[in-house]
Amino acid sequence: MSGSDRDLVLALRSELAAIDPSRPCDRRAEAVALADVGAARDGPLARLLLRLARERAAVRAGAGAPAAGRIASFDWASAADHCRLAWLRGFFLAHGSLSLSGGRTHLEFLVSPADTAVLAGWLGQVDLPASWRIRRGRGVVTWKNGDLVGTFLRRIGATGALLEVEARQVSRALRGDLNRVINAESANLHRAVGAAGRQMAAIDELTASGELAEQPYVVRSVAEARRETPEATLAELAERLGIQRSTAQRALERIERLALAPDDRDRRTRRPGRPPSQGAGGRHESARFGRPLA
Repeated sequence: MSGSDRDLVLALRSELAAIDPSRPCDRRAEAVALADVGAARDGPLARLLLRLARERAAVRAGAGAPAAGRIASFDWASAADHCRLAWLRGFFLAHGSLSLSGGRTHLEFLVSPADTAVLAGWLGQVDLPASWRIRRGRGVVTWKNGDLVGTFLRRIGATGALLEVEARQVSRALRGDLNRVINAESANLHRAVGAAGRQMAAIDELTASGELAEQPYVVRSVAEARRETPEATLAELAERLGIQRSTAQRALERIERLALAPDDRDRRTRRPGRPPSQGAGGRHESARFGRPLA
């Protein structure tokens, strides 16, 4: 994570660790989650351990110090919802980690392998389904969904720091969407410029050879409009000429095809004695490209 992301995670942990439950049962539930912690990993956790030192000592004296990462000492089934949330808050501070690297939200708990499925099941009971696996002999319960992580952090008491996390996520999402739109527009522009360049070259070639004058009226009209407005889109050319966009596109494709393959033109529809503008059956070829233009 970047320095700013680490600072934000530390601020969020500090906010959670500063919560001082008013209910004795909540304080005990949080102390149960922290009972196996020997040394604090950071300042917020150290201050929380100091504040709950009496409750932790009582838990240790009553049930003995649980093994690292073990959750069996907490009676989840009979605990009230507020006690469950207090326990989850303490368990996250003791055994959880949060990463915001690269705009991706990742929260995981490290537990004993025997407790992995149990913890995942408890989280599912409070509508926070999590995935789990065994990694290098340790159980890992994971969320990679930013919405689930946000819901969890909000329910265990995060407010101000979580708003900053969500604001950054929204900002990154907007920047990503904007970059995708800009890249798509840039690609479309490059394609349009390339196509217009090819069309202009084809029009010049056919004009020089006199072949453009032999083409149907619509083809000549589209060629003239393209020559006058090289930057215009197909839709703009069609609107200017009062024809369909597909008609303008077919006309330009015909021009490019004739310029690229002058010896391979479609002469099968021509008959001796008929003007080039008429096709098979005596129909005017401009009918293939839309209605005649006035």
